[in-house]
Amino acid sequence: MNDNLSSLLSRRSVPPRWLGGPGPSAEEVETLLTAAARVPDHGKLVPWRFILIEGEARQRLGEVLVKAFQADNPGADADKLAAERERFSKAPLVVAVVSRVTPHVKIPEWEQVLSAGAVCMNLLHGATAMGYGASWLSGWAAFDRRVLDALGLAPNERIAGFVHIGTPTEKPTDRDRPNLADIVTRF
Repeated sequence: MNDNLSSLLSRRSVPPRWLGGPGPSAEEVETLLTAAARVPDHGKLVPWRFILIEGEARQRLGEVLVKAFQADNPGADADKLAAERERFSKAPLVVAVVSRVTPHVKIPEWEQVLSAGAVCMNLLHGATAMGYGASWLSGWAAFDRRVLDALGLAPNERIAGFVHIGTPTEKPTDRDRPNLADIVTRF
């Protein structure tokens, strides 16, 4: 079997709590982002961009999350606040993929959003091909305006996903996959 196909058939998300250092080097990050940007992009609109969250920025973002979470959950205990503070601190690199739809006569919003999703998937495949583990997540922080403002998103931008990348400290077991007979029909 072709190595590329084998990689696609065996790819598995690694939870951020199982991602440690080292993370990708600067050169590897550039390669990952280059690969991520090679997705279908009808009209060459580039309806996405990247925000790299690494090093101390992970803790700074954690403090933003704690403030927002605590404002909405004033009775939150110390463990819940700690979990929010550490949400982006496990993996050495988190790439926020920002979806930015441009109104266009010929290219519908849906295609542009799907292109941003394809960017996230290419990041997962690229990280796996490099020997790293990765996980594509969203969660409440991806939809909270206070968090989006802290990350510098414009009002028309959204988070397509936070892609956590690092060296796996544990290997997750595979999960059940859909039975093709249940999801495939022929026209």
